[in-house]
Amino acid sequence: MRADEAAARAQAVRGLVPPGASVAADVAAIIADVHHRGDRALEEYEAKFGGRARAPFRVSGGLLPPAVLDGLEVAIRNVRAVAEAGLDEERLVTLREGQTVKLREVPVRRAAVYAPGGRNPYPSSVVMGAVTAKAAGVEEVYVVGAPHPVMVAAAELCGADAFFAITGAQAVAALAYGTESIPRVDVIAGPGSLWVQEAKRQVTGLVGIDGFAGPSDLTVVATEGADVEALAADLAAQAEHGEGSLTVAVSDSAKILQGLPATAQVLADDMDAALAFVEVLAPEHLQLAGAAAEALAPHIHTAGCLFVGNASGTAFGDYVAGSNHTLPTEGAARFASGLNVRHFRRRMAEVRISGEAAAKLAGPAVAIADAEGFEKHAASMALRQNPRP
Repeated sequence: MRADEAAARAQAVRGLVPPGASVAADVAAIIADVHHRGDRALEEYEAKFGGRARAPFRVSGGLLPPAVLDGLEVAIRNVRAVAEAGLDEERLVTLREGQTVKLREVPVRRAAVYAPGGRNPYPSSVVMGAVTAKAAGVEEVYVVGAPHPVMVAAAELCGADAFFAITGAQAVAALAYGTESIPRVDVIAGPGSLWVQEAKRQVTGLVGIDGFAGPSDLTVVATEGADVEALAADLAAQAEHGEGSLTVAVSDSAKILQGLPATAQVLADDMDAALAFVEVLAPEHLQLAGAAAEALAPHIHTAGCLFVGNASGTAFGDYVAGSNHTLPTEGAARFASGLNVRHFRRRMAEVRISGEAAAKLAGPAVAIADAEGFEKHAASMALRQNPRP
């Protein structure tokens, strides 16, 4: 593959994973029903889809084996440290006319983390969401999902304010609108089934969301010096996420590719071609191994999370590295970021204009308002044209 062929090849590789079936209409019906009937509808959907009704929904008293407890404490410590590093300081700007604008970072008041638990409990997803929300300064953080004792205990260990045993699209609806027993939240984050992701998409605007989490993917770029055995294990680990997972091996060596089983293999003419390919593919996880491949790291702009070096196995990022494992999928790394404190915070401006500054600003501002036909805007500012006591 040459560099000028990279874009077409990347699009073909991305097409190896078919799009998920649409459940938009069914999800819309569930959301509308929970909105109007609240807990009663929630109980019915939990009985139908979860296998049992779960009222009351709030649960506590989880249980963790000692080894899992130790592992989660490492994960919590590292994820919190990385999350807190992403907080912005306030900045005060003083303008020429004398007015000030303070840019303030403020957390949302309530956030919910959806923690999937279909085949197995995933306490790591609890950590990634709840710890990041707490690090962002969110006042009330809730975790929702199947109430496996490990999941409940992980939520408590992370400092979540409650665990609600609600699942699926109905859980997202309850969180977006609120019910008799479920508080309405400001942000919903976390992975989940197609139904959960579609529900998050449909309630966007009522609440903030972190993004649409599709099938997981990993691209490995390997050159001379790469540990092929370790990289093969990393690709196998990524495939463990289930049907639809996309694994891609890229190398300038046919011999290296032979040792890297993947959904797609790409033989690149050189590292420039490899870079062009991955920048178009925009993988969720990107792993660089071997000196020439690792040298690409400063030039990577479109990856959900970048792992550099033979020892930097992607699986560490799923648990204890400190980076967040809730990442943009299906090529969304071109424009989206992995879960971080900014998903739970918003920026607002605090404006202070003195009488003297208002007098300086009024003339140009009135001219603009007049040009736009907003007479009352102009009048309100013209009142400040002469300093008032």
